[in-house]
Amino acid sequence: MSHDVLQGGCDPAFRSVADRFAALVEADPTLSAQLSVRVRGEPVLDLAGGPHLTVDAVTGVYSATKGVAALVVAHLLDRGLLDPDRVVADYWPEFGAADKDQVTVRQLLSHQAGLPLVERPLGVADVVDSRAAAAVLAAQRPLWRPGSAFGYHALTIGILVEELVRRVTGRTLQTVYETSVRGPLDADLHLGLPEDRDGRYVPVRDPELTAEQAAEVAARPPADAIAEAVFSNFSVPDDRSAEGASTNNPAVRRAGFAAIGGVGSARGLAQVYAAALPGGGVHVAAPEVFAEMAQQHAWGTDRVLGVPNCFGMMFMLPQPRQPFAGLGAFGHDGAGGALAFADPRTGLAFGYVPSPMQHPGGADHRAVELARLAVAVARAAG
Repeated sequence: MSHDVLQGGCDPAFRSVADRFAALVEADPTLSAQLSVRVRGEPVLDLAGGPHLTVDAVTGVYSATKGVAALVVAHLLDRGLLDPDRVVADYWPEFGAADKDQVTVRQLLSHQAGLPLVERPLGVADVVDSRAAAAVLAAQRPLWRPGSAFGYHALTIGILVEELVRRVTGRTLQTVYETSVRGPLDADLHLGLPEDRDGRYVPVRDPELTAEQAAEVAARPPADAIAEAVFSNFSVPDDRSAEGASTNNPAVRRAGFAAIGGVGSARGLAQVYAAALPGGGVHVAAPEVFAEMAQQHAWGTDRVLGVPNCFGMMFMLPQPRQPFAGLGAFGHDGAGGALAFADPRTGLAFGYVPSPMQHPGGADHRAVELARLAVAVARAAG
């Protein structure tokens, strides 16, 4: 391992993972990244490389937030406050409008409800407080018959799950997460970064596209009508402005929106996913609950993204397009390149956060490579 390239440390058993991480950082002078691995709750690797991220820095993790929010769902399932086979309208009566009265919690949480956009432009105010957008979603008709297809609810899954948690508990998802997951762990992954921790925040940086990547983006065919509608549903100024929708906006950082608003480090991601496994430091939910959430609920061509995809309840599952771990693993990636997951077969929890944002979106290919290597090492070690 090149100590000139990396900071942090690792268990000797995971030196091959650290060496590969160092090589990847050395090979790309534009890359900064954090990598953290825990096995049965114990840290075995916690590293950072590149000029922009230290091991103690925090930044926006985009849709990796969804997997963190899923821990709150698991906690409510574990306590018997939420039943995946009951209809959503049992908890949220207004949701039953427009032929949605038979949509189950299970369908809602696995991107099958046909609500990937809101029938009005979304803005930063909806990321900071999702209640008004939730009321619109409750009243509108799904784009497809619920259960007939699935499609990534990139922003609306955050709105929907936040409202569901409010209806079930009378509290915000962020409050439940803080009191039942993050706080007991003192995890470095926040759904609502306190202002006194802003000094550790590293702004999200835009992708640095090569000429070839820019040409590929320009040559893409027209989007499917649903995809075009979904990805034009958010109307805000550029994220680099003070009014942007990323966590570079302090209001978005404070809110911790359950779809894209998480702020933390690779260490924090590994900490919270370790809590989804035995020995993780705090009881979030029983292994059987996570096994049910990690069961395949939707597989095939994603109706929004137009690519192969696979979901459990809230969690993204390994599949050929993104084979980050083996059968039974569950996690989520983020648009900036972050990846986090838990692997029950090895007891391994993994977190990776890069800077700048990586092309073409979703988990950085280096994250997938490092994840597979880390799982192989853990499996070999028994």
